[in-house]
Amino acid sequence: MNRDSFAAGERLVSPAYVRQGCEARRSHEHLIRLLLEKGKCPEDGWDESTLELFLHELAIMDSNNFLGNCGVGEREGRVASALVARRHYRFIHGIGRSGDISAVQPKAAGSSLLNKITNSLVLDIIKLAGVPAVTSCFVVPMATGMSLTLCFLTLRHKRPKAKYIIWPRIDQKSCFKSMITAGFEPVVIENVLEGDELRTDLKAVEAKVQELGPDNILCVHSTTSCFAPRVPDRLEELAVICANSGIPHIVNNAYGVQSSKCMHLIQQGARVGRIDAFVQSLDKNFMVPVGGAIIAGFNDSFIQEISKMYPGRASASPSLDVLITLLSLGSNGYKKLLKERKEMFSYLSSQLKKLSESYNERLLHTPHNPISLAMTLKTQGEHQDKAITQLGSMLFTRQVSGARVVPLGSVQTVSGHTFRGFMSHTNNYPCAYLNAASAIGMKMQDVDLFIKRLDKCLKTVRKEQNKESNMLTGIKCFIGR
Repeated sequence: MNRDSFAAGERLVSPAYVRQGCEARRSHEHLIRLLLEKGKCPEDGWDESTLELFLHELAIMDSNNFLGNCGVGEREGRVASALVARRHYRFIHGIGRSGDISAVQPKAAGSSLLNKITNSLVLDIIKLAGVPAVTSCFVVPMATGMSLTLCFLTLRHKRPKAKYIIWPRIDQKSCFKSMITAGFEPVVIENVLEGDELRTDLKAVEAKVQELGPDNILCVHSTTSCFAPRVPDRLEELAVICANSGIPHIVNNAYGVQSSKCMHLIQQGARVGRIDAFVQSLDKNFMVPVGGAIIAGFNDSFIQEISKMYPGRASASPSLDVLITLLSLGSNGYKKLLKERKEMFSYLSSQLKKLSESYNERLLHTPHNPISLAMTLKTQGEHQDKAITQLGSMLFTRQVSGARVVPLGSVQTVSGHTFRGFMSHTNNYPCAYLNAASAIGMKMQDVDLFIKRLDKCLKTVRKEQNKESNMLTGIKCFIGR
């Protein structure tokens, strides 16, 4: 309702009451106006009524919601199910145009505005999380792996001779397949063991650059967030190598936005050397459904080139999800979640350390990994791998998700490349182990329940091991007679 509508209402209801209602609406509109003027995440989260008012106002700017619209094209925002329309708040046209995912659609001003304001809010949050030097970003409706592929395909046009991507090893299939899908040959750099930690082999990276030649290398593809005992790559040193060699640098920052340490590495890498783009997941960092990622960087023109590489229009769902989430939380709410995650990491670490020591195991010392932890699994007997996989199955059937058990000597072939010691990020890690991570949104009760169930599972596994061991001893004694 505008001013004229309120004035008309005063003829039906007491003007004092109408003016009160008008002031209430203005308070909602004031928040919306500040958002559009500043393009930053509000400090305090919005209530649902303000959010729904804002989304409704945007949606009726799209042509499919015009009262007198007459669509005679092949894509006019027609939806067969009213439930589907409501699920998407009637944003049917998606985002972007056929030539650019960030372009404005003439027939969808509301969706275009939603896209622009979402990108602006996400940029503000990335700065708040620890990368103040970032200049540009956009939400893309693909998960991290395909978003990395989009970055590599964009670099292809700038480096037509290149066929290799230098990649410090991380045993995660999607980031490896992102390079294969883009048509490049990954050059796997094995990690080096320093104490319990697996770290970047900088000498091996430099040697490969000299061996292959900078012109033949598309980029260095590094990683921040990862499973312990691997730790984030030495981003500053890699960035310097890339700057000195004239090689682009793409960072897989999958769930690193929630970690101030990961974000600081990116900030420092860009300051001392070269980082062209860094990619992060929406679901892992902002607690929204799977299906979106953020591509960010320090050079506006390169990030725009990546957005123009995306073919066709795109789904607005990931943008809508993260917009609603950030406006609901506000920057203060998101900062609170980041603080709580750090506290939960310390709590999980202390509880896992106590439990490991009670079973004569130990928590691996991985101080450079700010999210993931690892506990040794020194099972005894002839059926070591069986006991470890049994532990993993027991945890899963007891509804413990996210924990990983990593046996020794696992071999896996991914897109034609064979990885030995797969899941451990190296060919021969000294011991089997169990992973657990403190990610954004984790609560103390999650940690307590995990420790309780892990304790029960370890007791059961150890009991069965002792039974097998006693049986084998008895058989050997009988044969010895």
